[in-house]
Amino acid sequence: MINGSVLRDAVISAANNVANHRQAIDELNVFPVPDGDTGTNMSATMASAGRELALMGDDATVTEVAKKTSSAMLRGARGNSGVILSLIFRGIAKGVKGMETMETRDLIVALSYGVESAYKAVMKPTEGTILTVVRLAARAGAQFASENKEADLATVWEQVCIGADEALQTTPDLLPVLKKAGVIDAGGQGLLYAFEGMLSVFKDGVIIPDESQEGSKANKAADKKGKHQYMVSFKVNKTSGADSAALLAYLESTGKDVSVNEKKTKLTVSTLTNDPGKVISEGIKLGSMVDINVVNVWEEPDKATNVAKVEEATEEDAPKDALAPVDPVNDVGFVAVAAGEGLASMFKEIGADIVVSGGQTMNPSTEDILNAIEATPAKTVFVLPNNKNIIMAAEQAEPLASRKVIVLPTKTVPQGISAMLNFDPDSSVEDNHLAMTKAIDSVSTAQVTFAARDSQMDGLQIKEGQILGMANGAIKAVEDDVLTAAFKVTKSLCNKRTEMVTIFYGEGTNEEEAEKLASMISDKFSSLDVSVINGGQPVYHFIISVE
Repeated sequence: MINGSVLRDAVISAANNVANHRQAIDELNVFPVPDGDTGTNMSATMASAGRELALMGDDATVTEVAKKTSSAMLRGARGNSGVILSLIFRGIAKGVKGMETMETRDLIVALSYGVESAYKAVMKPTEGTILTVVRLAARAGAQFASENKEADLATVWEQVCIGADEALQTTPDLLPVLKKAGVIDAGGQGLLYAFEGMLSVFKDGVIIPDESQEGSKANKAADKKGKHQYMVSFKVNKTSGADSAALLAYLESTGKDVSVNEKKTKLTVSTLTNDPGKVISEGIKLGSMVDINVVNVWEEPDKATNVAKVEEATEEDAPKDALAPVDPVNDVGFVAVAAGEGLASMFKEIGADIVVSGGQTMNPSTEDILNAIEATPAKTVFVLPNNKNIIMAAEQAEPLASRKVIVLPTKTVPQGISAMLNFDPDSSVEDNHLAMTKAIDSVSTAQVTFAARDSQMDGLQIKEGQILGMANGAIKAVEDDVLTAAFKVTKSLCNKRTEMVTIFYGEGTNEEEAEKLASMISDKFSSLDVSVINGGQPVYHFIISVE
C-alpha cells in the first residue's frame, strides 16, 4: 500500500533525476538549430511540481499529491515535451482520484489513464516518441502485474522502467530521422529518467538528490523542507538586444516567488533562492546591475522562519506593474509570444494587448500564457504562439482561462503578424477566426540561425557553428556566411506571386547587413516591395516574411 508521502517523494525524486540529466537529454535533440531543448523543458516542467510538493506534509493523501502534481505541471509546462509529460501525470491524477492510499494495481491503472491523456492531446500522434515509450511502459507494467498478482509496487514499477527502456531503444526504428542521427528519442529518455527517479523511492525509499548545476547543496537541503534561504533583488539597465526570457526560465526552474518586470530597457528582478551568486551572474549577462540586495531570510526575525510566511511577505511586496487579472470589458483582445524588443513593439503597434517574452530557446510556460490571457481586458482572447513548440502550452491554457480563448496555430512570427493584420474589428469572432487562420497559410517564413551541433539532415552535412537557412522550418541552405544563407533561402521562397518581403534583423547582425540583404533581393526580384525592421530577436540573425 502506498500513501501520499511516498508518492510525493517519488515525484520529487523524478524531478531531481530529470534535472540531473537535463543536458544529456538536450544533446539527443536531432534538429541542429538552437531550440528550447527537450531536457530543459522537461526539467522546468517537473521542477514546478517538485517545488509545490516540497511544501506538502506527510499527512497528504494520494489524491492530494497527485492533484497538486498535475496542477503544478500543467501550469509549469514548457514546450511540447513538457506539455506531454504534464498530461501523463494529469492522467495519473485522474486514475487515483478519491484515494487516500493506493495499491500497486491502482498506480498501473492510473498510468494507463496517463497514456490515454497524452495521446488524446496530440492531433497526429507520432510513434517513436515519448508517446510510444509511455504506452509500452504502461503495457509492460500491466502485463507483469497481471501475471504476478502478489508483486509489490517496486517490483512492478521496475518492469515499467524496463518496458520504457526497451521501447526507447526501438524509437530509431520508428523514426528514420533518429536512426540517421544515431540517437534515441529525447522525450522518451526524459520520461525514463522520471520513472527511474520514482523507482528509487518505491524500491529503496531514497529521493534522488538534485545534483544538477542549478541544484546547489543549499537547495538540496532546503527544498525538502520547502525553504529557500536568500531573497535576492536587483535592477538591470539592459544592453541592446538583451532578452529577459532566459533569465526568467532559469529563475523559475531554481527558485520561488520569481518576479521579472520589464519596462523598456529597465529590468526589476526578485526571487527566493539558495544560490544568490548564480542568480546575480545570470542577471549581469543582460547589462549593468544596480540596487543589488541579498537578504538571508532564515536569519531575519521579521521575515519568519517558515516558507508560508516568507511567501506572504513577498506576495504583499510584489511589484505593482506585474501582470494581474482584469475585467473583460472589450469584445476581443490579443496575446502574442515574441522575443526581441522590436518584434514586441511591432505586435503591440498592430493590436496585441500583451506580448509574452519567449520563442526559440525560451519557451514560456502555460502559466505565463494564462497570466497574459487573464490580464487582457477582453471577452475573447486570440493567442498567437508564433512557434511550433509553444502551441501546445498555449492550448493547455484555454480550459484554465476565465474567458474564451482561441489559439491560432502560428508557427512563426511572420505568420502571427499576418494573422493580426487580417483581423477585421467589424466582423464576428467566428469570421475573424476563419480569416486569420487562412492568413497563416498566405505567408512563408525564412529563418537564418547557426548550427548548435553537428548533424546530417536531408543529405546535408552540417557542422556546429555553420549558418543555416530554413524555409518554413526545413533546412535549405548551409553556409559559412550569414548573408549568403539568407539570400539563398529567401530566393527559394519567392515566386511570380510574391509581392512583399520583410526582413527582421536580430542578434548576430545589424541594420547595414540587413539593408545589404534587401538590396540583393531587390536586384534579383525588382518588382518586390522589400522592407527592413529591427526585430532585436535572439537566436535568429534574420527572420524573413515572404508574402
